[in-house]
Amino acid sequence: MGSTATEIEELENTTFKYLIGEHTEKMWQRLKGILRCLVKQLEKGDVNVVDLKKNIEYAASVLEAVYIDETRRLLDTEDELSDIQTDSVPSEVRDWLASTFTRKMGMMKKKSEEKPKFRSIVHAVQAGIFVERMYRKSYHMVGLVYPEAVIVTLKDVDKWSFDVFALNEASGEHSLKFMIYELFTRYDLINRFKIPVSCLISFAEGLEVGYSKYKNPYHNLIHAADVTQTVHYIMLHTGIMSDVALLYNDRSVLENHHVSAAYRLMQEEEMNVLINLSKDDWRDLRNLVIEMVLSTDMSGHFQQIKNIRNSLQQPEGIDKAKTMSLILHAADISHPAKSWQLHHRWTMALMEEFFLQGDKEAELGLPFSPLCDRKSTMVAQSQIGFIDFIVEPTFSLLTDSTEKIITPLIEEASKTDTSSYGASSLSTFILHSVDLFRRSNMKGTMNDGTYSPDYSLTSVDLQSFKNNLVDIIQQNKERWKELAAQGEPDLHKNSEDLVNTEEKRADAHS
Repeated sequence: MGSTATEIEELENTTFKYLIGEHTEKMWQRLKGILRCLVKQLEKGDVNVVDLKKNIEYAASVLEAVYIDETRRLLDTEDELSDIQTDSVPSEVRDWLASTFTRKMGMMKKKSEEKPKFRSIVHAVQAGIFVERMYRKSYHMVGLVYPEAVIVTLKDVDKWSFDVFALNEASGEHSLKFMIYELFTRYDLINRFKIPVSCLISFAEGLEVGYSKYKNPYHNLIHAADVTQTVHYIMLHTGIMSDVALLYNDRSVLENHHVSAAYRLMQEEEMNVLINLSKDDWRDLRNLVIEMVLSTDMSGHFQQIKNIRNSLQQPEGIDKAKTMSLILHAADISHPAKSWQLHHRWTMALMEEFFLQGDKEAELGLPFSPLCDRKSTMVAQSQIGFIDFIVEPTFSLLTDSTEKIITPLIEEASKTDTSSYGASSLSTFILHSVDLFRRSNMKGTMNDGTYSPDYSLTSVDLQSFKNNLVDIIQQNKERWKELAAQGEPDLHKNSEDLVNTEEKRADAHS
C-alpha cells in the first residue's frame, strides 16, 4: 500500500505530539511505520520529493527525541539510593551517601563562608597544589637516594597489605615522593619517556607541598601515596598493566575540564616531567589524566558505576580509559578492603577531617553537614553504609570489568605457551610482545638479583584477587557491626588521639 495524501498530512500533524512527552517505545513503533511507508513509496515509484523530504525530517526528529529520552534515563542517578530502605540505614548515613556520592544535594544552601569539603582527590588536588617558588632548587643527582628503612618498607610494595604509614615514617614524611620514584623506576617510565630525574624529584616534592598545604588528617600526601600504590597493585595483579598499550585511542579533547594543579607545576621548567614527550603523546596522556582524575569526584560515583555497567553489556565491551578511571576511583575508596589495622586508621583520620569541618560549621552558626558532628556521628554505621552501597558494588564492578578485558588475553597467552611460535597469528605475536613488555619493564626494588616475581599473563589469578577482596571487606564489615552493637565505644576518642599523634609527628619534622 502506498501512502496517501491524508496519511502524509496525518504524519505532519502528529510530529510534535510524539516529540513531547511520548513514551520511547511508542516513538520507536511510529518511526518503524514511517520508514516502512517510505520504502513502499520508493518501490512503487509514486513518491513526491517534497513529501519524502518531510517524512525523512520527521524520522530524524523522532530519532533525536528517542536519543534525548534515553540520555535522560541514563543520567538518572537516584535509582541507586532509592533502593535503600529507610529503616535499614540511619537517616544521617543516608544523607551523607546522597550528599557525597550523588549531585542531588549539591545545590543546597551553599554559603560563601562554608569550609571546602575535601572528599576526593579532585578536591584536594585542585584546592591544594598551588606551590610557591620555595622548591626552585637545582638537582644534580643521578637518582633518589633510598634510606635503608625505605628500602625495607618498599619490599612489600606489590602486596595488598602494604603499609603506607610505615613508608611515610621511614621516609621522613615523604611517602609520596618515594612511591612515585619507585614506581616510575619499576615501570621504566624514566627511560621510556626520557624524564629528567631532577624534574621528577622536583615534581614529586611539589605535589607533596600541595597536599600538605591544608594539613588535612585524611586527604594528604599519605593518602595520595596509598592510592598510587593501590593502583599499582590492581594493575599488576589483574593483568590490566598488559593492556595499557591499547589505551591510546582517538578521544575528543575535554575542553571544559582541566587538571590545572598538576599541569601548573609542570609549567615550571625544573618540574616538567613531560618535557620530552611528543605532542601526540602529551595530548593523549593529558586527556587520560583528566578523565581518570575527574572520575575520583565522589559526586559522580553512581553515574560512573551506571555507565560502566551499561558498557559491559555492549558487544564492543568497555572502553579501556574508563577501566583505568574505575581502577583509580576504586583505589581512592579502597581502605575498607584493606586489613582492619589500616582500614580503622584511615577511617579515624577521615572522621577527624569531617569533625574539623563540623567544628568550623558550629563556630559559624551553621547546621552540621552529615557525619560532621563529633559528638553524635555514628561512625560504625557510616562505615557499614559506605561498604554496603559504595565499596562492595565498586569492587564487584571492577573485577567484572577486568575479567572481561583480561580473560581473552590470558586464554590466548595460555594457547601460545603450547603452540609453536612459527604458526602464530598476528594477534599471537602481539600477545608475545605485550607479555615480554610486562616481564621486562617491571624491575625489582633492590636490583640485586634476589627479586624475581612472575609477571607473565598466565600468572594472573583473577579469582584469587576477587576472593581476597570479598573476604577482607566482609571481615571489616563484621567488625563494624560488632562495634555498632556495643554502642561504638571510644570511636570518637580514637579519632582525636589519632589526629593529635599525626600533628605531633608533623611538628617534629617541620
